[in-house]
Amino acid sequence: MSAGDLVYYMAWIIITIIASYLLGSVPTAYILGKLTRGIDIRKFGSGNVGATNALRILGKGPGVTVLILDILKGYTAVILLGDLAAAKSTFISDELLRVILGISCICGHNWTIFLKFKGGKGIATTFGVLIALAVKISGFKIILGMTILTWLVVFLIARIVSLASLSSGLALVLYMVLFRQSRILIVASIILSIFIILRHKSNLKRILQGKEPRLF
Repeated sequence: MSAGDLVYYMAWIIITIIASYLLGSVPTAYILGKLTRGIDIRKFGSGNVGATNALRILGKGPGVTVLILDILKGYTAVILLGDLAAAKSTFISDELLRVILGISCICGHNWTIFLKFKGGKGIATTFGVLIALAVKISGFKIILGMTILTWLVVFLIARIVSLASLSSGLALVLYMVLFRQSRILIVASIILSIFIILRHKSNLKRILQGKEPRLF
């Protein structure tokens, strides 16, 4: 590979990483709050720019819309941008490339450039990334299914979204190890779990104090 080819491939990867971050940065809950209620959702409820707060403040329709759009952000980054980058790159594995793009998108959602780097908690976008990885990576579907099942079981028992998210984030790492996934995926799951814990610090404190609100 010539130096010129290397620069060309690196440029494409950098472009798609930036595009993935910007895609994740689109603050769907903030936009829907302005469009449907004319409010800044950050000033209501938990103040979080995510689907759960949108559901509480804006109602079921806008809340579900935010959830779907946030999931699509992660899915699009891994599938569409991943395909674009993979077509232009020959020196980085497809798996690693898609993982990097997925994490970039989640970072955009969590620390959006459009709201002074204060975004959501990243669960829906992470879910979109995991769905996309299950599409592209053989054997990943069972991990996705078990992670979703963990979230549902914890939520149905406790009815606390943050507790379900924290539990499924930690379980994801365990499932990666148990099902002997690649080092890339195991490291990625650890990073995602750390993201989830960091974004839920205040929730975790309220959970321990028994003050975390239930969804219904």
